[in-house]
Amino acid sequence: MTSPGTRLRRTAASLATALLLAAGLVGAGPAAAGPEPAAVAAAAAVVPIQTTGPAEKRFNLVVMGDGYTAEQRAEFRADVDRHLNVLWSIEPFASYRSYVNVWAVEVASAESGVDCDPGLDAPRRDTALGMAFWGGCNPSSVQRLLTVDSRLAAELADLVPGTTPANRQILALANSDTYGGAGGSYATASGGNALSALITPHELGHSLGGLQDEYDYYARGVPGGTYEGPEPDSAHHTLLTEEQLRERRAKWWRWLGEESESGGVIGRYEGGLYSTKGVWRPSRHSLMKTLGYDFDQVEREVMVQRIAAKVNLVQDHASNAAPIGADRTVWVDTLHPVGGELAVAWRLDGRPLDTGGARTLDLRRLDLSPGAHTLTATVTDPTPFVRDPAIRASSALTRTVTWTVNPALTTEPASVEPAFTGHTPTDTPVGARTVVHADTTHPLDRTLPVFWSLDGRAVANPGNDRDLDLRPLRLTPGTHTLTARIPGTGAELRWTVDARPATAAYELSEPLRTVHRPGRPVEYVYDGPFTMRLSARDDREGHVVTQFRVDGDGWYTYYGWVTDPGAPFRFTPSGTEVDGLVYGKLGRSRAVPWDDATPDYGTHRIEYRTIDAAGNTGPARSFLVTLTPPAGGR
Repeated sequence: MTSPGTRLRRTAASLATALLLAAGLVGAGPAAAGPEPAAVAAAAAVVPIQTTGPAEKRFNLVVMGDGYTAEQRAEFRADVDRHLNVLWSIEPFASYRSYVNVWAVEVASAESGVDCDPGLDAPRRDTALGMAFWGGCNPSSVQRLLTVDSRLAAELADLVPGTTPANRQILALANSDTYGGAGGSYATASGGNALSALITPHELGHSLGGLQDEYDYYARGVPGGTYEGPEPDSAHHTLLTEEQLRERRAKWWRWLGEESESGGVIGRYEGGLYSTKGVWRPSRHSLMKTLGYDFDQVEREVMVQRIAAKVNLVQDHASNAAPIGADRTVWVDTLHPVGGELAVAWRLDGRPLDTGGARTLDLRRLDLSPGAHTLTATVTDPTPFVRDPAIRASSALTRTVTWTVNPALTTEPASVEPAFTGHTPTDTPVGARTVVHADTTHPLDRTLPVFWSLDGRAVANPGNDRDLDLRPLRLTPGTHTLTARIPGTGAELRWTVDARPATAAYELSEPLRTVHRPGRPVEYVYDGPFTMRLSARDDREGHVVTQFRVDGDGWYTYYGWVTDPGAPFRFTPSGTEVDGLVYGKLGRSRAVPWDDATPDYGTHRIEYRTIDAAGNTGPARSFLVTLTPPAGGR
């Protein structure tokens, strides 16, 4: 009989092999054989889905599909739209989607579907990328390990100009309704499974964030045993007690006691790294443990750093290759998170300058004394998602540009036409809680102001006029027109602002009775399992994400039912086990069969809401469900 430590080491080795297999770094079995990469690339087309800036200056998500025939191109596009809108509904991707370009590389397969789906005896398919379940049709693997031919995937990704392995992430979607996916260098997911759109952010947590699984099992339905290793390198696993975390200022000590974004309170919960005992994680459940919930604050902080590290906060700046004169303007162009403005602090010889965060500084107003001076502009991301000073000070979240200024130097005149350069895309609506931006050219002899107006009325925007945060405006529901212009010129940008969230509705199975009480949500009484279907309506295009939560726990993305996206979600007193995992326990949730299955009889509040394609979050509405014990006892 092997010891728990031996089992743990074997489990880790098996996982490493699985990830390498998914990344294409080891053989993928029979499914790896296929056409030459050059032939596949010749038949492919690159379609920009979201362009926020030059590929060389962005993090590029390259999405490709396999097993979609030419006639199924619309299905691939719909799967991509659903996967992306789920991704944009999850922080920090919601706040930093403006850092990401998305490209679809479309290539038609000769046959629909992928290899070994759902079983090893299923027919092989003639597809473009050789995707296959069972780790590439490997009898020693597991069904849900979905692989892609790495040579073909890389060849297609190379078709996107300006992308490299360092600034991109490949996501391959299989035309399948079977649950499956994988992490590693490349992420894979089945396109049409109920949970598949939730696999994508989870795998990006691995491949982009370096986050680890918080599962307390490796083989589904089998408890993982006791962890016997040293203190994990993982930022969200520990052997320390809460008291030790605080005393040593270790890991997630800054977040202890906070309400978790994924439900509950940030603390210390046993289980993770495929072990049931002996190691602890920050939250009861999160995206790295249970698909459907958000990243918790600890994971989110890591993801912010990793996303920001793929780009440079300073996109461009006035030349600092040689000393400059004091008879001109100096400027920096920054990135523009959707969720908040970056801060720019100017200093002259170490002394702060009162600029209000402006991106351009007119040196002529400083009345500099003779001699050389040091001018700096420090760009910082003040996001509340980060509390670790070391992360805040890292190059991912802080950048400084330095100039030497000498008033004795004279600047050569240069003609610069006033015009807008980079800006928030104008071809799709922006949400009512978006930070919209508009950068301009940079004349040497003056600062170009940007004037903003909403529905024809001027909007005050002092200091940094390149960004306008729509949140403080508290827009009334409906459609608005936002305009940015450079006064005295014909330069103007115009956006449609979608300030009307999508609406959600629920449909429940027949209750024993319905109770209406003044001042309380409607109450439905059941004595056993019941189902809930959530639907959404929006007046705009794009997949709408619908969420629910029970008794104030974490918001959970509605996907229908785990085995059928068209079926309603099923609640039961103890939950329903599907393939070794548990779904739909009313009250305190269960993830695995060995979690507490005690029914939570009594009254529960279920809230529901929507997040639309523009990022608008609808108001949460609720109803009550009372679960009574069966006749004859509890």
